[in-house]
Amino acid sequence: MYAEEDYLMLSGIQHFAFCRRQWAMIHIEQQWAENYQTTAGELMHKKAHDEGSFEKRGDLLIVRGLRISSHELGLSGQCDVVEFHQDQHGIELFGYDRTWNPIPVEYKHGSPKENNSDELQLCAQAICLEEMFQVRIPDGYLYYGENRRRSHVEFTDELRDDVQKAAKEMHALFQRGYTPNVKPTKQCKACSLESLCIPKLQKTIKVRKYIEQNIKAND
Repeated sequence: MYAEEDYLMLSGIQHFAFCRRQWAMIHIEQQWAENYQTTAGELMHKKAHDEGSFEKRGDLLIVRGLRISSHELGLSGQCDVVEFHQDQHGIELFGYDRTWNPIPVEYKHGSPKENNSDELQLCAQAICLEEMFQVRIPDGYLYYGENRRRSHVEFTDELRDDVQKAAKEMHALFQRGYTPNVKPTKQCKACSLESLCIPKLQKTIKVRKYIEQNIKAND
């Protein structure tokens, strides 16, 4: 269990899954840079995050910008949208009749990714909601702006374990204040921090190793 003052940003788990170095530069070094993808994504989230907005459509209650947190993960943040569906096996909500089941919906500007970074972020939201409402949430949805479709995500035991492992590693790196090196890949081109990270430098030989090699060569 983590104390509230040690909580990290839940949205950071998506950065962490994409690239640990990117996450550390943003959340430890406090560096940031915008590109088209980040700007477009921010605009989409502003539309989704009408904080405190409640909308009821028959058997569906839509809540936007719901603040969430988890003592177990040590993460806090906001859900773009949480849909509460009427269900006889659901939970009670103050001010509303019957019982409801929460389902998180995360909005993304682009298209589904090759990695599972978006799924990890959505699952982390579900774990927070489960802790807050004492309910089991089996699945949720990712909405992608590029194709304007929802993608169903099942919160499997494997995905939940990956969230737990990522959260622990994030806290370990944050406590150390350590920014890891990574091997440059093709995804570096899509990173808004490429000009700050300069991934090509990761391939250069370290000064200590260079000196050691030359000393040995001259012996």
